[in-house]
Order: sequence, then structure tokens, then C-alpha cells
Amino acid sequence: MKYAFLAGLAVCIPLTAAPQDALAGEESSQGQTFVPADFERFAPRTALDMVSQIPGFTISDSDDARGFGQAQENVLINGRRISAKSTSARDVLEQIPAENVIGIAIVDGASLDIPGLSGQVANVTTQSTGLSGTWTYRQRYRENLRPVFDWFELNLNGERGDIKWHVSLESEPGRGANAGRENIRDGLGNLTEYREEDFTSHRTYVEGLAGIVWEPESGAVANLNAKYVIFEANGQEFSTRFNPDGSEIARSILKFSEDEWNSEISGDYAFDLGPGRLKLIGLQRNEHSPFVDTSTFAFTDGSSTFDDGSNSRLRNFEQTVDESESILRAEYSWQTANKNDWQISLEGAFNTLDNDIRQFRGDFNTPPVLQPNSISRETVEEKRAEFFLTNGRQLSPKLRLQASLGAEYSEISSQVLQSAQGQGSQSESFVRPKGSIALAWEASDTLTINTELSRQVGQLDFFDFIPRVDLEDGDNNAGNVDIVPDQTWRLETQFEKKWGEWGAATLTLYGEQIDDIVDQVPIPTINELGETVLREGPGNLDSATRYGFDLAGTLQLGKLGIKGAQIEYEYEYRWSDIDDPVTGESRRINDDKIRFYFISYRHDIPGTNWAYGINIENFYESPTFRLRGINHNESNPAFAWAFVEHKDLWGMTGTAFLGNLFDEDNEFTRTLYTGDRTGPIDRVEDRARNFGPILTLRLKSSF
Repeated sequence: MKYAFLAGLAVCIPLTAAPQDALAGEESSQGQTFVPADFERFAPRTALDMVSQIPGFTISDSDDARGFGQAQENVLINGRRISAKSTSARDVLEQIPAENVIGIAIVDGASLDIPGLSGQVANVTTQSTGLSGTWTYRQRYRENLRPVFDWFELNLNGERGDIKWHVSLESEPGRGANAGRENIRDGLGNLTEYREEDFTSHRTYVEGLAGIVWEPESGAVANLNAKYVIFEANGQEFSTRFNPDGSEIARSILKFSEDEWNSEISGDYAFDLGPGRLKLIGLQRNEHSPFVDTSTFAFTDGSSTFDDGSNSRLRNFEQTVDESESILRAEYSWQTANKNDWQISLEGAFNTLDNDIRQFRGDFNTPPVLQPNSISRETVEEKRAEFFLTNGRQLSPKLRLQASLGAEYSEISSQVLQSAQGQGSQSESFVRPKGSIALAWEASDTLTINTELSRQVGQLDFFDFIPRVDLEDGDNNAGNVDIVPDQTWRLETQFEKKWGEWGAATLTLYGEQIDDIVDQVPIPTINELGETVLREGPGNLDSATRYGFDLAGTLQLGKLGIKGAQIEYEYEYRWSDIDDPVTGESRRINDDKIRFYFISYRHDIPGTNWAYGINIENFYESPTFRLRGINHNESNPAFAWAFVEHKDLWGMTGTAFLGNLFDEDNEFTRTLYTGDRTGPIDRVEDRARNFGPILTLRLKSSF
């Protein structure tokens, strides 16, 4: 508690006032450029603090991209993509001290010679200042959980001659808890049983990262990055079951644990060759993930038993997964007259997954015994090659085109080494066209319109190929070796509007036509007795559509008389449509986003180093439609957190956050049908879990 007192005291000491200049970038034909002086009002410590305050700009999250090919995130560092695949743009920006930032240019992606970029892109220009770094320290307090004192991040940057280097160490522990009641009702709505449940979880995440950059006078650039992560998680849920009259029926404990490590080594080397520039990229990623789930159940009413006469049951599910990804890529870029940019690229990848499953059963009187028919061992491999030709050209002073055309060859093979049904293997190969056409039009000094039509191939999740056991709800998945990547036609138009001293906003309209979409499907399976039974799991459906809009922006309130205040906002709504494989009716895509909103109010008080604010966000997703039931998660009313910040605590920034101001509940409803979803309702399970207030204290600085 000593450290909590010091951190709390730190945010209560007024020091020198921070400047209150309005954030206003300089307009040019190349876009909008911001310099460090534009951000003085926020007293930023890192490049992330600066980019996050640019009006109307939102950092795009990196998807689980297929390979290392086209760019996914809209952030560049010194005009170059981030060279590591599993390190996000937010992570890299957090590692750069604000003192090292020269400027940030917001440009149109289609104006760059980097395939895959469209819409707004932030190009952060940095310089080295010898030894520099950033650090962040946090404490977190929650009801009924041990406080978190070992949450920190340290980043060091240095330079010597032609060599620049970076090392970082991060520890991010996690604590989770919620509790509440679950009601079980029959098909007529009558209460048949209720449960009092209490869930807690603990997580340890430690990441070490090192990188080196070599930039000799020849103009060549070489990057080498290494990353190692240790992830440990465990948790438990206690449940007591009651009859409607309050008499106890049974008690159960569900425990889970994971002990994972993963590593990534990546590098690239770019140099001038002939009329252009050649860039060679390599990456190797590995992951080892052992899981253990344990379910203990015992009747306590003195009369109920299982079919074998025992009143208790113990089940263990053990799974060990090893994954790897190897990528080699070559890019050759050159420029001809009239800013005509060309690039040709070739990429090869090899992905593997090895899966080992074992199940044990017992009761309170006998130790768990390995079930011979439960042993399962599978391997999945994918060999992939990709070719792209990209051209960017200026059609007029205010209109630029970027066109990319390519194809992908993929061979997917799976092998069952051991299972109750014996051994087997399967292999499939296919060719998929890919590409995009993007137009960037500077309609006026304050309005830019970007339009892109793209043909995309989705990333496979190898876990969809292997079986999954759910000891809590019984929502097991059969493995499916017949899955292929989805293919999507996507049309997107983005309107970027600058309102001067009022701020900026971006409206994105999009639509998608998806073929071979991966969703939950019935799967005929041979059981342990050699009989064909209908189970379920991920699989391909013929097609689906999805379309929606996203509005994001910043409203500066200085013109309304509230100097130093601003509102950031984002609202997205999405529609989707797919033919249900069980009922044949039209429905939304499983677990697809329906609605998301985020509102943030921040006020940097003029003439002081104080700032405060409040943030509210909420999301709503479509249900999960399974063979026999429908599962739906929802959080209400919304998650909100407030903060108070002092920007100069002996050279540090101190912030106190209080989360869950609206006492949000997580609500879960599970509707089960007799037979499948074409039959009558068998029962409905619904629960509401509350997780209480969250207090976080943070100190942050750079040097």
C-alpha cells in the first residue's frame, strides 16, 4: 500500500503550468503535418501520446494478416512499415520518446508506393538523440482480488555510428473476477434451477524485445528484431446449484490453466539495385501452448447420482499445441516519370500446427484415469506462395491511383496421427486471385475522398481444424479438415473532412461479398463405436454479405468557450447476412460486430498542468448459432472510466483512472433446443455477472 499512497499523492501536487496552444497542423499538397509544438498542450511522453491526439485520425488495429504481404496498419516510421509482424503500431509508437519525434505527416495511403495502404496514414519522422527511453509503471486495485504492483514497461533506444538499437521489457499481469446468479428455465419459462457462481482469474504476461537497425552511408537499411513472450493464465469458477425452493442440489469447480511461450525473429535488408530498390524480408515465429481444464462436480442433496451410481465426477482435459510460421519475401520497387511507382513482390510461407489431446475421468473416490479413446493427435500444414504487381500513378494534380494485381497458391494438408477413428490424411491445393484498386481524390482543401475495391483472401485459424472440448457448457467442436480460406470482395469509401479549429472527422462506408466464409456448421462424424453422428464445428458456407459505416472524429471545444477541451468519438454499425445451415433462414454472421461506440471528453485546464476526462464505450455483437443452441453475450449499460492527470510530477506524468463507473454487467443467455434448432426450446440459461469498480494508478515518463 505504500506505493499506492505515493502514486495517489503524486497526482495531487500542482506544478508548472503547461502551454495551451491549439493543435493545428500545417496543410500542404502532401497532406497535413504536425510538429512537436502542436502537442505541447498534452505534454506527451511518447509518440503514441502524440498520434492519439491528431484530430480525426484513428490507429487501425492489425488483423491476423495472411503472411507478411500487404500493409495492414496505417502507421509508418520514417516512411517504412513496421518490420516485425506481431508487434503492433501502438507498441512501436509507445517505445519512441516524444523528444525523438520531428514531425507527423497525415497522408493518403494511395499516394505512397506501399501496397495495401489506403485512407489516412500517419508517417512519423524521428531522430536519435543518443541514449533515450520511456517507462511506465501502473498499479491496479479491484474488489476481492490481490492488487497488481508489477505492471511496468521499460524502453531503451540508442545509437552509435551507423547502428541504432532498441530493447524493451514489459510485464503486464492481469486479474479478473465476476460473480452473479444463473437461472435455468424450461421451454415454458418456468424456473427449474438456479446457480450462484463466482469466477476469478490470474494472468502473467512478460515480453522481452530487442531490435537493431543498420543504416550505412551507402543508403542500405537493415533491421533485425527478436521477441520472446511468456504467458501464464489460470482461473477457477465455483458454482452451487439450487432447486427453485432454495434447497441445494450440487456444487462444482471448473479450473483452467495455460503455460505458453512464443517467440519471433524477423529481419529485412533493403538496398539499391539497378534502377530501383530491393528489399528482402524473413520471419520465423514459434509458439508452445499447453492447456489444462479440470471439472469437478458433486451432488450434495444426498439422493442424486450419475448413471454409474456415483455422486461425484472428475474430468481433466489436456491439450498441447505447437505452432510455427516461416516467411520469406522479396520486394523490388522503382519509379518512372511523372511519379509513376512500381513494385513487384514474391512471398513464400510455411505454417504448421501440431495438436495433442488427452482426457481423464474419475471421481472423488478414484484418481482420474486416461481414457484410451480420448487420445487425439493431429498435424496441419500450409505451404503458400504469393505474387503481386503494384502500380501507383498521378492521374491529375488532385487524383492518384494505386492498382495492385496478384495471385496466391496454397496447399493445405492435415494428418490424423491418432484418434478413436484411426489414422488418415488429406491434402488440397488451390489458386486465389488477389488485388486492389485505390483512388485518392483531394476534392478540396478540407475534403479528401478515398475509394478502394479489393479482392482479399482470409487467414486460416488452424485451431478450426482440430477438435475442442468445453467442460463448462458442453459446447464441443469437432475438427474439420475440409476448411479453406474465405475470399472477399470489399468496396470502401472514406471521406476525410477537416473543420479547422473545430477539429476533423472521417466517415467510412463499406460493403463486402464473402465466399467460402468460415462459420459454425454441422459436421457428420464417426464416433467411438463406428457410427455416423452429427456434430458441429467451424466450416465453410457458400457466401455472406456484410456492409456498414464508421464515423470517427475530434471536436475541439475552444470555439465554444471551453479552452483546452475536446470530444473524441467513434460510432460503427454493421449489417450482415448469411443462410443458416441448420434452419435455412437468413441470419447475421456468427459473433459479428453489430454496433460499437466510443465517446471521450478531455479537458486540459488552461494555465495549469492538470487534465481530467471521462470515456464511455460499448459494443454489441451477434449471437453464436450452434447446432442445438444459440449463445449470446452482452454488456450493459456501458463501460465508463474517468481520469485525473497531472503532467509534471517531478518530470513525470501521473494519472489516476477509476473504471466501471456505470457498474456494467456481463449478461449471457444460452437457449437450447430439443434435437437441433428446428425443434422446440428445451431450456434457457441466463446469467448476469458483475465485476465491480477498478482503480488504476499510472506514472509515465521519458528520458
